[in-house]
Amino acid sequence: MSHPASVSIRPGAAINPKPLGVSLFLIVLGAWYLAQAVNGRQAALYVIGTLLGIALYHAAFGFTSAWRVFIADGRGAGLRAQMLMLAVGVALFFPALSAGTLFGTPVAGLVQPAGTSVIVGAFIFGIGMQLGGGCASGTLYTVGGGSTRMIVTLIMFIVGSLIGTAHMPFWTALPQLQPVSLVKTLGLSSALVVNWALFALIATITVIVEKRRHGGLVAAHVQPAHTSPWLHGPWPLAAGALALVVLNFATLALSGRPWGVTSAFALWGAKAASLIGIDTASWTYWSTKANAAALAAPITQDVTSVMDIGIVLGAMLAAALAGRYAPVWRVPLRSLIAACVGGLLLGYGARLAYGCNIGAYFSGIVSGSLHGWLWLVAAFAGNVAGTRLRPLFGLEVERLKPTAC
Repeated sequence: MSHPASVSIRPGAAINPKPLGVSLFLIVLGAWYLAQAVNGRQAALYVIGTLLGIALYHAAFGFTSAWRVFIADGRGAGLRAQMLMLAVGVALFFPALSAGTLFGTPVAGLVQPAGTSVIVGAFIFGIGMQLGGGCASGTLYTVGGGSTRMIVTLIMFIVGSLIGTAHMPFWTALPQLQPVSLVKTLGLSSALVVNWALFALIATITVIVEKRRHGGLVAAHVQPAHTSPWLHGPWPLAAGALALVVLNFATLALSGRPWGVTSAFALWGAKAASLIGIDTASWTYWSTKANAAALAAPITQDVTSVMDIGIVLGAMLAAALAGRYAPVWRVPLRSLIAACVGGLLLGYGARLAYGCNIGAYFSGIVSGSLHGWLWLVAAFAGNVAGTRLRPLFGLEVERLKPTAC
């Protein structure tokens, strides 16, 4: 798992005081404001977002680079960390979702239809991951970490999400299954066993492929750490995986549903479009009760928006603590074009597929949704295509150099 190329990596460097101060101030101010203007629960979700940003950055927990290095070079540490995350995730989520309540709060999973739109959307999203240089969570945490290229990806992500909402009636009319919950269909125990078996199978495949390609498991390259690595980073991948699970579970407990990311991008795009005279409120997507209410309400009342902003600020705080907050403003033209194209594909694909690597893959699978598994297969295929396209845009495909005998 490498940090984005546009973030200067200076292991053990001194703390960056200005971005540290700015991020801390905005985190505290935001939490105080949300507690006053909305409620304490919304403020807590904002803080959870900041903690997610810290965990994503310090563990360099990206989905995009993990898939790319496995596809291109057979290294599976990142994928195995994801399987650990999912295995612990279903152990926590499935019993709560089966019961329907968690700590007295009614809870429900992100269970969506599985069909044509998920296959097409996830495949497009997978290509976008590799061209844009990140996934949904990856885009947010790298923007917070100081990646200027990813700001372009994020803007186009929002544009693509908005276009996707305009086209949703067409895609949802195509063949698809009704939402399928494996927890309800198979029962709690059977659903757990089936999911754990699949996670173990995927992890085993990565081990076999890696050993065949490299003669053994490749040791992860660990950057020299600060004297306090848990505060300043870097974290082991497993620590990042477990932190994301626990924080996602906290999101479920506080908001009643698992962590999501990209619905906020569609909302931001729709609100921005309405400001320039586009009547997004009349679109079918925004005419449903929940979406119409979100469009009419301030962004501060939207859980996903609040958590997304928290992720950006948390990653900024982590980058400053690590001494790595150093934005690079010169971005090669081909890389910039890839960011634009990739961002559009990410946004459009996420809407079609009812979510991204977080809402559909991570939270979808731990919700027991069949569409989460369909998303994984289709998005992985898209990542294969996207990895092959990267060199056309001057983007790196990481491969280990063969060692001399």
